Amino acid sequence: MTPRGSGPHDTARHGARTGAQEVAPPGGCPVPYGAGGGGQHRGAERPMLLTDIVSSPDPHLVYRELRDTYGPVAPVELEPGLPAWLVLGYHELLVITRQEQLFSRDPRNWHALREGRIAPESPLMPMMRYHPVCYHEDGAEHRRMRVPFDEGVGRLNERAARRLIEVRCRALVARFSEEGHADLVNDYAALAPMMSLAGLFGLGPAQSEELVRTVLGVVGSNPGSEEAYQTQHRIIGEMIARQRSAPDTDLTWTFAHHPNLVTDEERYAAMHLMLIAGNAPTISWIAQTLRMMITDPRFAARLRGGRLGVDDALDEALWREPPLNAMPARYVLHDIELGGQVLRRGDCLIMGIGAANDDPEIRPDEGEDWGNRAHLAFSAGPHRCPAQLPARLIARTAVRTVLNLLPDLELTVPAEELVPSPSPWTRVPARLPVSFTPRRVPEGPDTGPDGAPSDPVG
Repeated sequence: MTPRGSGPHDTARHGARTGAQEVAPPGGCPVPYGAGGGGQHRGAERPMLLTDIVSSPDPHLVYRELRDTYGPVAPVELEPGLPAWLVLGYHELLVITRQEQLFSRDPRNWHALREGRIAPESPLMPMMRYHPVCYHEDGAEHRRMRVPFDEGVGRLNERAARRLIEVRCRALVARFSEEGHADLVNDYAALAPMMSLAGLFGLGPAQSEELVRTVLGVVGSNPGSEEAYQTQHRIIGEMIARQRSAPDTDLTWTFAHHPNLVTDEERYAAMHLMLIAGNAPTISWIAQTLRMMITDPRFAARLRGGRLGVDDALDEALWREPPLNAMPARYVLHDIELGGQVLRRGDCLIMGIGAANDDPEIRPDEGEDWGNRAHLAFSAGPHRCPAQLPARLIARTAVRTVLNLLPDLELTVPAEELVPSPSPWTRVPARLPVSFTPRRVPEGPDTGPDGAPSDPVG
């Protein structure tokens, strides 16, 4: 997409829009926000907590207010007293995702972590401490560790995977289809991705449900996050142990045997990442798409007319409600200026994907086609999400399955009551209560011990 022009945040006011420049501290300027002392470059009020921004009723309104106050890079807090920068600008986000020599993915470069200013029990730690995985590496090490993800996803048999996902999703709908009402978040969207993804890893339904609870705990960044992470670690260890001598039939085998993963620690970390990256954001994607399909008159009319418009809703959700509204993180390697702010070595940058998609320089006008892929929902640069294919396959199949099986869905509360669960990263409605005509939905045949109709990897 071609930017429309400089808009209200021009270069003269807020610094370079297309690059980053190393700088010396401006004379007389207060200590930049995030540089150990906790001062800030512009603005006098204490920065907002990231969770309060992402979980607000209208985060886009907050993003616009932050952009008006600070420009395309704004100070925030991850926890009270723990500073970071939120990158709001589309072009600035492209800069930090494409320039590894200036902005690292390795949290060991974060001064707050090095200086012990984050409690070990902080709910941020499962997501933001260093793990030996491509997500937290740069350069050659990132490329080495990335290969198993790309090869594993590339070997997916899409037809078999779709059938597996349909079986798992149909089984979830069958649990509540005869009741005539359900919560499509907690009864369905929160379960469907991991039930499906775990099947691709070779797990049966019971083990899949245990994994569901662990992943939700990890990405929730709440007091139970560390316990959830350790439970997930145990399950992954059991999965890898089973696959040491098993045939090459699923994604677990790929990670257990790939020569680019040279230690058990790397294998564990790779599977943690794949399970989280393919699950937590997809929960949001499914939930937000279902919400749009049911509440937005444009999509609701198609639904009732038998023309579901699922792909249109999926693509629009990536613009309006990206699965990761904010994504951790990049760490500044050199004192630098970006978007008019002076950043210091070791500062933490949060990628404001929802804000960047709403940047007035690039966002579509109302009424324009939202189906283009210029959004940053899957990030950009070398670390662009490796789980896009399974995520889209799961999201599309999950949405279509529930809408096909329950075509007369009606929301049972006013749409304005659909508020998100608190999280610094994702926007998932806390509930999506619906009613429908009760009907019996057969779960469908399971032809394998894990509930999969056929081998999803081939």
